[in-house]
Parts: sequence; structure tokens; C-alpha cells
Amino acid sequence: MALKSTVFKASLAVADIDHGYYADHSLTLARHPSETDERMMLRLVALAFNAHKLQDVCAGDGTLGFGAGLSNPDDPDVYLRDFTDRMRVWIEVGQPEEKPLTKACGKADEVLLYAYGHAAEVWWRGIENKLSRLANLQVYRVPAATAQALAACAQRSMQLQATIQEGVLMLGDASRSIDIEPLRWK
Repeated sequence: MALKSTVFKASLAVADIDHGYYADHSLTLARHPSETDERMMLRLVALAFNAHKLQDVCAGDGTLGFGAGLSNPDDPDVYLRDFTDRMRVWIEVGQPEEKPLTKACGKADEVLLYAYGHAAEVWWRGIENKLSRLANLQVYRVPAATAQALAACAQRSMQLQATIQEGVLMLGDASRSIDIEPLRWK
């Protein structure tokens, strides 16, 4: 018998001072049985960092959401589609192979990758040259300690505030706050 995804609900208030974007998002995250809380929360962080593109890229007329992720490797972890269903932003989390990133770059206007984990630097050194030709790809590194701290925020029902200022996302709930400052690799 196959294990089912665990459903998490999040109310995310985004105050992106850098881009002048302020909005509340009611989100449903399906955590695949093989996905960790750390990875799931990084998907939420990636969405928060890029929520302003809903207004900046799609003039508010688009869909920002979570893809099938681990359930379907041909689907992004987070996406932004415009009203014509054109894939504007494709976001991945983790340390994927070159081939899926190349395919994503062919399907979307912009592809962002948020790498995390203790082995991220080793992964990057091995794949950096292969990804250098992908002009619409941006790669960010989330420090391992920060990613691990995010896992503690994972609750089946979450009330979160995300404030973005000077490239730093301050994510908090009623009991904790975490500063996330990704390092841009590409």
C-alpha cells in the first residue's frame, strides 16, 4: 500500500520591502512521504522570496503555487504561470541533476534553484561548469544550519510572517524567527 502525502496548511503574510509587495497567501503544501520538513519549508521560503513576481512579472494576473515536486519530477517545486498558462518562473529546491534543470530552462522564462544541505558545495563544484551555459538559471545556496532551523517551524497548520529586506527573509511564527540569506552562486 502506497503512503499518502501529508497535508500542511500555511497562512503566509509576505511583506517584501525590497520590491514593494505586500500580500497574504493561503497555501496548501503536500509533503511527499520521502520529503523532509526541511525541504518542505524550503519550498515555502522559495515561494516567499519570489511572491513579488506575481505582481512584477504577471501584473497580478497569474498563479503562484506548489508543483507536484517529488511526486512528479517533471513538475517544479514552486511555479508562477501567467494568465495564458505560460510558465514564467520555475523553482527547484535541492541538488538536482543537470538534465532536469536543462529541461526546466527550456520550459520556463526563469529558473531558480535553492540548494541546501551539507553536501551542496561538493554538488556545486561537480555541476557548476555544466550549468554555466543555462542563461535563464539562477542558483542560490541556503546555509545548512538555516535550512535545518526551518524544519522546526513545520506544523500541520502554520501562521507565518515573511519580511524581506535587503535580500534577507525573516520568517517567523508566534514563537520563533529565522533569518534566511541565500548566497547567489550563479
